[in-house]
Amino acid sequence: MYLETISDAMATGRVAEIFAQQRERFGKVFSTARCMTTRPDLLPAYTDFVEAVRRGFTLSMREWKLITLVAARYVPSTHCSYVYAQQLVDDLGSKEAVIAVQRDFRRAGLPVKDVEMLTYAEKVVRAPQTIERVDIERLRRAGFEDRQIMDIALCAAFRCFIGRFFDAVGAEPAPEFIDPDPSFRDPLTVGKSYAAE
Repeated sequence: MYLETISDAMATGRVAEIFAQQRERFGKVFSTARCMTTRPDLLPAYTDFVEAVRRGFTLSMREWKLITLVAARYVPSTHCSYVYAQQLVDDLGSKEAVIAVQRDFRRAGLPVKDVEMLTYAEKVVRAPQTIERVDIERLRRAGFEDRQIMDIALCAAFRCFIGRFFDAVGAEPAPEFIDPDPSFRDPLTVGKSYAAE
C-alpha cells in the first residue's frame, strides 16, 4: 500500500466492524478494504454501496464475474483480473475456459446471450461514447430487461473506477489470487505484474 491506512489496532466504529467481518469470513482484512481507510469515512460508504449494488443485482454472480473479467482486461487491472479469473474456474469448468473467455469471449464457446452481454460490457469500458439505442435494443432482443442492462453497465463501469483506484493507491491482490502457474497467471497479467509467493 502506498498510502498510510488504519491498522487493525487503530480501527474504531464501522471501520473496526468491517475489519472484524472480513477477518471472520476470510481470515484477513483485504487490501481492497484497507486502502479505503486513508479517509476512514470512505470504507463504510464504499462497503454500503457495494453491498447495495450486489444485493439488488438482477443477474447471477457468474455474470458479475464474467463482466468483471472482461472489463478488467481493458481497465487494465491485473488485480481484478486475477481475483475474478480464480473465482470463474468453478463456474466455467477449467482454467483453460477462463483464459479462453479472457482472450476472446466471442470465440470461447459461451452462450449467445453471454456474448451479447459481454459485447456491451466491453463497449462500456472501451468506448462508452459510442453506445447508442441500437446497442440497448440488441440486448433486449437477446432477452435482457432494462434493469439487467443497467446492471451490466454498472458492473462494467464500477470496475473502471475501482480497478484504477486500487492501482493508484497500491492495493495488491491477496497471495491466494496470484496463481503460481505462469500459463494461467501470465495471460491474466493485463497491467501491473505480481509475483507468486
